[in-house]
Amino acid sequence: MGWRECNKMDEKLKFIARYLEGEKIAPLCREFGISRPTAYKLIRRYKKMGELALVEQKRTPYRYANKLPIEIEALILNLKREYPNWGAPKVREKIIKKYPDIKPPAKSTIHAIFDRHGLIKHRKGRKRYKANGTPLNHVRKPNQLWCADYKGEFMLGNKQYCYPLTITDYASRYLITCESLSSTREDFAIETFIRAFKEYGIPNAIRTDNGNPFANGNSFYNLTRLSVMWLRLGIGIERIKPGCPQQNGRHERMHLTLKQETTRPPRENLIAQQEEFDKFKNIYNDERPHAGIKNKYPSELYRPSKKQYQKPEPLFYPLHDKTITVSQCGRICDRGFKVSLSRAFAGVEVGVKEMEDGIWVVSFLDYDLGYFDDTGRRVEPVDDPFGFEKV
Repeated sequence: MGWRECNKMDEKLKFIARYLEGEKIAPLCREFGISRPTAYKLIRRYKKMGELALVEQKRTPYRYANKLPIEIEALILNLKREYPNWGAPKVREKIIKKYPDIKPPAKSTIHAIFDRHGLIKHRKGRKRYKANGTPLNHVRKPNQLWCADYKGEFMLGNKQYCYPLTITDYASRYLITCESLSSTREDFAIETFIRAFKEYGIPNAIRTDNGNPFANGNSFYNLTRLSVMWLRLGIGIERIKPGCPQQNGRHERMHLTLKQETTRPPRENLIAQQEEFDKFKNIYNDERPHAGIKNKYPSELYRPSKKQYQKPEPLFYPLHDKTITVSQCGRICDRGFKVSLSRAFAGVEVGVKEMEDGIWVVSFLDYDLGYFDDTGRRVEPVDDPFGFEKV
């Protein structure tokens, strides 16, 4: 049951008006097509917030769960335009004094709103990155783009599931890795990619879908420890649109051949299945002509990358006030603050710099991730600095 779709705010306003005039809850609920719990929830919110309670509450992912109603954001922007030299602390105090019934947003939230709308004057020397989406590139040379995915899980003879993690080179069709794994755990994927990097070098970019462990819809900018590792190594990230596996079509076509030739029937255990994958890899790369590359073998075209894998050196941010290593639980901890960022950055160094009194920006590499204030508990994100599509 729910509000009629014609104009939800008008419907809610009519409901509240008639309730305040003394009409009974039960017939009102029947007429407006809502349940009693929904009605009582709206009444409680109206008593607490006034007309702001009638604004539709959007259901957004975890990282944006505290997004402000549009009226409050508009109020913040109007105050900033009226007093352009005021920072977030003064705007917040103005809201507290003028609208005492409204719960004031955190200073970092206000500052992030200013940034999203281009109302922050940044100091010279700080690079700014605007979201441009993630275009999918068509490349012609080996190692310009790798593609990765899990072939659908299947049951082995011993009743254990196998999750094959596969990596191919886009241009040459070369099958770099086909790893027989017992789960899609991120640690297993990281180990697999490091082995591939050590043997074949570093690609310019990697294309994946939006599932774990490549991306996480509930994480900061959908990042995972695996994708953060790629960024640290200078690897660009491409993500196909959800529900569009054809955008990784070459890789999916390889999966079809892999399934036909190695999983029917499945082998007894992971070790035996890996032996079958290794045989397939050798034939696929060195003996099987591919029509898409003029019936050549992938091994005729592929050469390892000249960019060799090296464990990244610790990051240092000389233009920031502090360089801090993110804790294993995903927090930025210092004597003055303990702020949640994301477990995707666990063990990685970030830069922290005070932008104005009590408001700090957090940076990773050359990207500004977001803001927190001296009373905040987590980093408030800004517009996606990495250019990933919203998923």
